[in-house]
Amino acid sequence: MVVLNSRSFKLLLKNIYRIFNAQIKSSVNEDISILVKLDNHPWNYLCECGDASDLTIKEIQDCNAIFISHTHIDHFVNFDAVIRHQIGIERRVVICGPENISKHVQARLKSYTWNLIQKGSIIYEIREVVSENKIVVYEIEPPFWELIKIGEQDNNILFEEKSFTVSSVILDHKTPTLAYKFKENETLKIDIQKSGFKGGKWVKGLKDAFINKDNNAVISIDEKDYQAHELYHLLHIQEGDSVGVIMDHAANHENHSKIKDHFWKCRQVFIESFYKEADQELAALNFHSFSTQSGKIMSETEVDEPIPVHFSRKYKEHDLKELMQEFESEAYKNKNPN
Repeated sequence: MVVLNSRSFKLLLKNIYRIFNAQIKSSVNEDISILVKLDNHPWNYLCECGDASDLTIKEIQDCNAIFISHTHIDHFVNFDAVIRHQIGIERRVVICGPENISKHVQARLKSYTWNLIQKGSIIYEIREVVSENKIVVYEIEPPFWELIKIGEQDNNILFEEKSFTVSSVILDHKTPTLAYKFKENETLKIDIQKSGFKGGKWVKGLKDAFINKDNNAVISIDEKDYQAHELYHLLHIQEGDSVGVIMDHAANHENHSKIKDHFWKCRQVFIESFYKEADQELAALNFHSFSTQSGKIMSETEVDEPIPVHFSRKYKEHDLKELMQEFESEAYKNKNPN
C-alpha cells in the first residue's frame, strides 16, 4: 500500500487500547480490500473483495466471515480468488451483504465447473440484509450450489463472536450499500494494584455480584467480609474497541445522519473519499462522497482515527495528496494538533 504523508497515518501509530487491527490489503491504485484481525484470535475478517495484492492465501483461508458493501465490480471482483483458496478448507464461512447478495454469490459460484469438488469441502452461510432490521440467511455448498433458506432474524447484528459483534447500516449509493461496525463487548475491569488487595477468587465474586446486581453478596478478602456494594468503587467498565468500514455512499443528509448514529465515537473508521472537493459535482452525479464531506462527517461523528480510502483511479499522486489534505482539514478541525 502506498502511504501518503498524512496525519491519519500518524494517528495509527498512537499507543492506545485496541483489539482490532485493520489492514488495507489493496494498493492505492487497486480496488479496496480491508482485513480485520484480532489479538489472540484464530480467524480474520475480510471487508470488500476488491483487488488485494497484499492479501495472502493463508489470510484468505483463515477468513471466518466476508463483509461486502455492495456488488459493484470494484468491490466484488476478487471474490473468485477468495473462493478459489477456500474450497477444501471443510468449514463454514459467513458472507454478509445487501439484498440479493445471495444470488450474486451463487451466480459467481455456478459460473465454474465443480465436478471434482465434493459436498462438504466448504459451506457458505450467506446473511442478506433486506431492511434495517431484517436479515435473511441462506446456505450454499458444492457441487450444485443451490440456495437453501435456513432462517431470518429481526435485528442489524450480522455477526457475533464471544468478544465482539458486527452490525450494519444501509446507505444509499443509488443502490443499497452496507457500512459495517466491528464492536468489542464492554468488559468489567478492576485495578488490583490500586485496590490494596491481592488478587484471588474474590475478584470474580465481586464482578459477578455487580453484573447480577447482588449488592449484598458477601465478598471475603484476607479473612475479612465485605458487602459487594462496598467494593464497587474498585470496578470500572472498559468501553470496547471499535472499527468501522464505510464504503460508497452519496454525501447527503440522510446518509450522514445514519453514519453519525451508527458510528458515533468509533475508534477507527475507514471511509470512502472517492473525489476531491473540486469534483463534488461528479460525486453527486455518481452517488459518491468526496474529501471534505467525508472528513466533515467523521469530525461530527467524533471518530478518533478517520482514514480516507477508495479514491478515483483518475487521480495522480499529487491529486491524492491534495485529496488527503482536504479530508484532514475537516476531519481534524476540532482535534488537538498535538
